[in-house]
Amino acid sequence: MVRILILWADSRSPNLGVQVLAQGLKALAEEVWGDDVTVDFQDYGRGDSEVGFGNKSILKDLGRRNGPLKSKLRAYDLLIDSGAGDSFADIYGFQRLAWMFNAHRLAAKLRIPVILGPQTIGPFDKAWGRAMCRYMLRKALQVHTRDSESATYSTNIMRVTPDALSTDVVFALPVPKVENSYDVLLNVSGLLWQPNPHVDNVRYQRTIRSLIKDLQSNGRTVTLLSHVIENPRPDNDVPVCRALGAELGLDVVVPTNLAEAREAVAAANLVIGSRMHACLNALSTGTPSLPLAYSRKFAPLMNGIGWTHGFDLRDDVDRVAQIGESALSLLGAAGKQEASVLRERAQARLSLSAAAMKKFSRP
Repeated sequence: MVRILILWADSRSPNLGVQVLAQGLKALAEEVWGDDVTVDFQDYGRGDSEVGFGNKSILKDLGRRNGPLKSKLRAYDLLIDSGAGDSFADIYGFQRLAWMFNAHRLAAKLRIPVILGPQTIGPFDKAWGRAMCRYMLRKALQVHTRDSESATYSTNIMRVTPDALSTDVVFALPVPKVENSYDVLLNVSGLLWQPNPHVDNVRYQRTIRSLIKDLQSNGRTVTLLSHVIENPRPDNDVPVCRALGAELGLDVVVPTNLAEAREAVAAANLVIGSRMHACLNALSTGTPSLPLAYSRKFAPLMNGIGWTHGFDLRDDVDRVAQIGESALSLLGAAGKQEASVLRERAQARLSLSAAAMKKFSRP
């Protein structure tokens, strides 16, 4: 039995994108090792685990042979690092990357192999970030990227050639069988609705309202979708979706878990979203999606699987008319067919990760 711990994953996170990473990597591990595997999850905090990997646990673990972190890691044959999707970078600050680095340092000390699962690598703009990145890449048993820019960065800047140029693990998840229930599902981001470091929130609000009006004027029915569900943090789609739904008389879908979210997007004709995994959840079920991107992670991943539809909200340009036209073009049989072909292509990319992981043999 291969005992696997998936790092920086939480199957109960209110951010359904984080749940995708957990369940997708678990599904990938089960594809590789079948019934001969057990899978647990470890987030930065406790999450699904009995111990967190943050500062308090690090201090308790220092200088102790059987500290909480060492004892946790010793229970496993293999660690698969999800990178929290796009957190293997220094854009989120020193602390998060330091927690990741410490887990890799301990794994090396305990001689527990680490596979970097399909994820975004970089950017690393700080010297300390590049140093930690280089250490983790070179110590890893395998490195898997989910887009070509990450693979190029790893190869050319860090001098570590990835073992697989893969794609997002959402494509390892089963496709729900549901009847069509929605026309256009519009994921409104609570993160972008308020002041944030990514886009102009006032322009974002204006874009969303104008897009809804444009779609309705073309006879489409819009339903709002929360993809980060109820939680006490400011990053929460639910209050924004409910308030906007009440303001404009729109129905709102608030899933309670990943399975419900995937059923919803599978039952739609089109999903438009600023949460990348809202769009990826849709595409992985065969539903066309239109990403409204706010960061570097969107375009390379989408382009890598051949999905060129989408808009970058960081551009200081009013693109409502173009977004509306693109949305209308994806509605119908042609959009569904294109999404279906993409799903097959993405699964072929993900199979490269499965093939590489099968080379792992337990010590």
